[in-house]
Amino acid sequence: MEQEWKDIAIAALDKAYVPYSHFPVGACLVTKDGKTYQGINIENASFGLSNCAERTAFFKAVSEGEKEFIHLVVAGHTPEPISPCGACRQVMAEFCDPDMPVTLLGDNQVETQMTVRELLPYAFTEKDL
Repeated sequence: MEQEWKDIAIAALDKAYVPYSHFPVGACLVTKDGKTYQGINIENASFGLSNCAERTAFFKAVSEGEKEFIHLVVAGHTPEPISPCGACRQVMAEFCDPDMPVTLLGDNQVETQMTVRELLPYAFTEKDL
């Protein structure tokens, strides 16, 4: 299954709306039941209104009632595996188990796997409120 998830994230690169940065990012978020949600980054001329691929996938899934996730794949056209931004890491911390695996992909099948906890140690969570 993991190759299918990688393929979904990579296919999303062609759908990304990136007229300003020309930096496409794709994501595939997998639910506990094996359902997948594809995400793309969507830019806006007012850059602060842009949205990352990871958050797009999460927001699509959560808007459909999903809240239990087992894996996230993030793909980019980068020489090394792409790294999620801080905002995306915080969204991961909100909805995912800290030990959930996250696969990061770059070009030429370069990849690494980390956990949500490794991406955002000492995450701010509901326990901190």
